[in-house]
Amino acid sequence: MPQELSLAVVGALHPNADESNRQFEIRMLNPGDPITLILEPSNKADPSAVAVFSVRGIQLGYLSAERCGWIGAKIRQGLDVRGIFQAATSDGAIIRVRLDGGVPNLPSPQPDKVLDAEARYSEAADPDSGFWPDYLPPDE
Repeated sequence: MPQELSLAVVGALHPNADESNRQFEIRMLNPGDPITLILEPSNKADPSAVAVFSVRGIQLGYLSAERCGWIGAKIRQGLDVRGIFQAATSDGAIIRVRLDGGVPNLPSPQPDKVLDAEARYSEAADPDSGFWPDYLPPDE
């Protein structure tokens, strides 16, 4: 069983009951900021829902339906599940959780994609415009 994993936070496009803006709160977070997970057994839409809150107590959304049942079960079993903010996405966020009570670690950043000369050439070509850049062979 993995001790750390990254999870999607969904529902950020919906306003909170107090009319605070979830997307604004997500944009205010820095990678590594603490996150709180709260079970919502009285949630009419999904009794296994797990709400995600920032360090300031503002709701960011919910764990995705695919993971909320599993993570919720771990919390109900008494595991000390801790979370940190990892990254913002276009419609929510990614958080990092640790299941053994320790502080989660942010994963290493992904390296920039390295393209060879042929791939750079095909990316620059625009078939709709009729523009094709001259092929520049690599230096020998």
